Amino acid sequence: MPPPAPMRFSVADYVIFALLLVFSSVIGLFYALSGGRQRTTQEFLLAGRSMTFMPVALSLLATFQSAVAILGVPAEIYTNGTQYWFLGCSYFLGLLIPAHIFLPVFYRLGLTSTYEYLELRFNKATRLCGSLTFIVQMVIYMGVVLYAPALALNAVTGFNLWGAVLAIGLVCTLYTAVGGLKAVIWTDVFQTLVMFSGQLAVIIIGAKQAGGMAEVWQSAVNGGKITGIDLNPDPFERHTFWTLAVGGVFMMLALYGVNQAQVQRYLSSRSEKQAKLSCYAVFPCQQIVLALGCLMGLVMYARYGENSPLQQGYVTASDQMVLYFVMDVLQDYPGLPGLFIACLFSGALSTISSAFSSLAAVTMADLIKPYYPDMTESQATLISKCLALGYGLLCLGMAYIASLMGSVLQAALSIFGMIGGPLLGTFCLGMFFPMANSVGAISGLVAGLIMAFWIGIGSFISKGARLSFANTTSVQNITISMATTAMTTATTTLAASAGPTGLKKFYSLSYLWYSGYNAATVVIVGLLVSFLTGPMKGEDVNPSTVVPVLRYLLFFLPERCKEKLTCGVRYQPANSEPGLQHSLMLHKESNGVVGQDKTNWTSQKQGLGDELCKDWDIVKEDLAVEILQETPL
Repeated sequence: MPPPAPMRFSVADYVIFALLLVFSSVIGLFYALSGGRQRTTQEFLLAGRSMTFMPVALSLLATFQSAVAILGVPAEIYTNGTQYWFLGCSYFLGLLIPAHIFLPVFYRLGLTSTYEYLELRFNKATRLCGSLTFIVQMVIYMGVVLYAPALALNAVTGFNLWGAVLAIGLVCTLYTAVGGLKAVIWTDVFQTLVMFSGQLAVIIIGAKQAGGMAEVWQSAVNGGKITGIDLNPDPFERHTFWTLAVGGVFMMLALYGVNQAQVQRYLSSRSEKQAKLSCYAVFPCQQIVLALGCLMGLVMYARYGENSPLQQGYVTASDQMVLYFVMDVLQDYPGLPGLFIACLFSGALSTISSAFSSLAAVTMADLIKPYYPDMTESQATLISKCLALGYGLLCLGMAYIASLMGSVLQAALSIFGMIGGPLLGTFCLGMFFPMANSVGAISGLVAGLIMAFWIGIGSFISKGARLSFANTTSVQNITISMATTAMTTATTTLAASAGPTGLKKFYSLSYLWYSGYNAATVVIVGLLVSFLTGPMKGEDVNPSTVVPVLRYLLFFLPERCKEKLTCGVRYQPANSEPGLQHSLMLHKESNGVVGQDKTNWTSQKQGLGDELCKDWDIVKEDLAVEILQETPL
């Protein structure tokens, strides 16, 4: 058995870790002092809508590839085998659907906040509910994603806990507040490369010490860690092929389809084509990230076998095993442990900076600007920067609260995942069901949140009780699985003679079905309430906010039947729609319009051309040329 890993960093490790912070700060300062210098909200919150697909793709990848994922996935593979690898099957539809359904709607409407869509489709109250729900979700998550890796690092290496928290929090706040979204995206690119480098270094050296990758694989086969395809359709089984490949799609849609942090990156692209390409490009990157996490877990198993560091008492929680393994494997390579710690905290930096930027955008666009329409652009930009700074300081406060949570830490992580499903359901209700009204949307969102918290908290309490019965040390020994789910428990197999029944069976629903189940609750309740309170008429629905998905899926039907599937919505011809929607975007920006009431949609649409002609002098030259090309006047 290998000896306990050393508990100290070398000078080289500290230097590499410090360089990560310095380079991230320099990128933020560079974009604060160059280019548009963040003088407008469009530049600060949306990078001037000038980004190409590759940096956007890497930023999309980094946003939810946080430190808890880097720690959690290898520990999951080490404990339960490679079944988790099949989550990669969900990435195909989980990125293809956002690219061709959600993204075009958001991009063509020219939004800043995703929740502006809810006002365009329903009303201001729905938008406000969605915005507040998102803010609660991200504020709770920020502190946890900062504190959790710092705690693990402190436990294994003796690295100063609050020194790490303050360094990461303050640096992240600095470059986000002064450099805006452009700085966030380019630091994400740099941090993604650091993450890849750190994980590759550990895998290569660990496999070499184990006798090569062939020996690693053989060890995993002998230990029963290479699992086959489990086609059990039972949704209460934690991990099966269907749970991972199908249930995971809904998790991906909640993250890459409607989450503000991701949509904001789509909207920063210079064109809709570039935004779609970023979705395509992130697919192979996600597969690489998943493969690296799984391979690290197999290399860990080749080194320790069944005698894990947790069982030997070298660490006190499963998510500390990866750090112990890194310090053990890289103890003779000064600087490489620092590289992996830089990798770990790159994940934290990218996630937290994205949270700051998205929270600033939502707060400004949804909670401030609509109520102060006469605010100048310079005032709005200054307030946006102050919001990013304020959320950065709030993150540090939430990290302190997380330190006091104890076993409630897992519950706090769970909240992030619980809220994603209901928000996905609200957007699906609006985009796919023209008859849904605002009362139905709000009722569905509330019902979805109630259902999500009922299942999530019930599952947490139920599993916590069973864990205690199984003589595990504490609920904190639960391995944190993918950070994007942030609500799962990756525990050792629970010894029970009989399966759960009744509510306990209900609470054992696989976490990967949570998003789909809660989204379905929103849609069903929303449609029922809409029918009871009077469904929306097709002619009152802004056609730019609805996707005729049934018309596309049932393309083989006669034209008369397909016309009925539109529910009376007056869709524009395909060749004129982009021009109309782009014109609507400019109309909103030039007149301070952030939403529309369904009753005046028709009149606004009819007068749109005249308004644009009158205000033509305020339209930027490049956008004016684009409108002339797309919509002949």
